[in-house]
Amino acid sequence: MRKPLKITLWTVGVVVALPVLALTTTSIVNVVATKSDLAAITPYGELVPVDGKQMNVVVSGTGDETIVLLPGLGTAAPGLDFEPLIAELDDTHRVIAVEPFGTGLSDQTDSPRTAANIASEVHEALQQLGVDRYVLMGHSIAGIYALEYSELYPDELVAFVGIDSSVPDQPGWDDPVPTDGLAQLRTLGLLRVLSAIGGDTYAGLPYDEDTKEQMRFLTTKNSTAPTLLDEMDRTPENFASVSGLTFPSTLPVLLFVVQDDSDVDGWLELHEDQAASVDHGEVVPLDGEHYLHHTQSPQIARDTDELLTSLSVR
Repeated sequence: MRKPLKITLWTVGVVVALPVLALTTTSIVNVVATKSDLAAITPYGELVPVDGKQMNVVVSGTGDETIVLLPGLGTAAPGLDFEPLIAELDDTHRVIAVEPFGTGLSDQTDSPRTAANIASEVHEALQQLGVDRYVLMGHSIAGIYALEYSELYPDELVAFVGIDSSVPDQPGWDDPVPTDGLAQLRTLGLLRVLSAIGGDTYAGLPYDEDTKEQMRFLTTKNSTAPTLLDEMDRTPENFASVSGLTFPSTLPVLLFVVQDDSDVDGWLELHEDQAASVDHGEVVPLDGEHYLHHTQSPQIARDTDELLTSLSVR
């Protein structure tokens, strides 16, 4: 009866040791690969001083109107992610893609990632660039930050253009974003493994290989860093801060919305209600997924041009 016991104990030891060995291996590989990724990041845009730190912005094109792009939550490299839309807009407009703290090449920060702080920091970056009149165009959670922004700086905004933008009190707004353990998964190398298994998330999209590689490097840099994790943790708080809020009635609002979104009940109707709350509001339903600017940039640019033309002839 002793021999089976020895075999059982040996088997248990192997079962325990193999995952430990695997995690040790993925952790070591991740340390080496992360160091390589960070060293391979190529600078782009320009840095401006904000709140004693450096915020990266990408400025492109010239024109009578300035369009300021704000990213959605978790976009690791906004200045690169917005490239398809910038390419459509910068022939006729000055376009500024702002990379808030914790994204792209901008610094990390200890300042709480509240909607008010984010709006104030973006505003300071624009002030550093001498920009005081512009269209605010935002993706996803930027729709919430834009409401805060319109409260703080209403006289500077020409219009708000939403790209499948979040709206106050949308279903699930108070659900916490799960962040527990993300940093540990990154440290153990498991996020890198999952990413490798998942393949090319940008396949079929209008990015060249160098840009896709840089976005992957910046995902390594930012996706589980403290600044972004804090912003994720504060998502319910930021939604609560704008509950019931609407844009100023005189601010033109153009909302591009995923036409058949099955994730949020009444998604299109929520945006129609938001557009109806201002004097000049329009909703444009589009086929596609949440990152509409990846696939629908030509129409977003055309319809934005039409809006700005209509405003200039008033």
